[in-house]
Amino acid sequence: MFVWVFHRISGLVLILLIGFKMYSGFGVAGAMGEDVVPYWTGLHSNLYVDMVVIFLFIYHSLYGLRTCLVDLGVKKEKELFWGFSALGIIVYVFVCFQWLLK
Repeated sequence: MFVWVFHRISGLVLILLIGFKMYSGFGVAGAMGEDVVPYWTGLHSNLYVDMVVIFLFIYHSLYGLRTCLVDLGVKKEKELFWGFSALGIIVYVFVCFQWLLK
């Protein structure tokens, strides 16, 4: 039940955060005036927001795939849960590690 609820919540939060990233991108590009570019640049390149977006994207996509597999008749839901959880952690650590090295 937790997976189902958090999958729905993560989708809604992703919509809000990606919308925020798009809106702040317009501010960085100067579409809202040149005097507010430093303010929007700080918001747009916020490390914590980016890491949350990455985590939610990985979680939401993997558990969406898990849901599709369960709907197609795969009976091992517990194994899928732990397998996709392990894969998600590995991908998240790899992506964040590569991203922080830049």
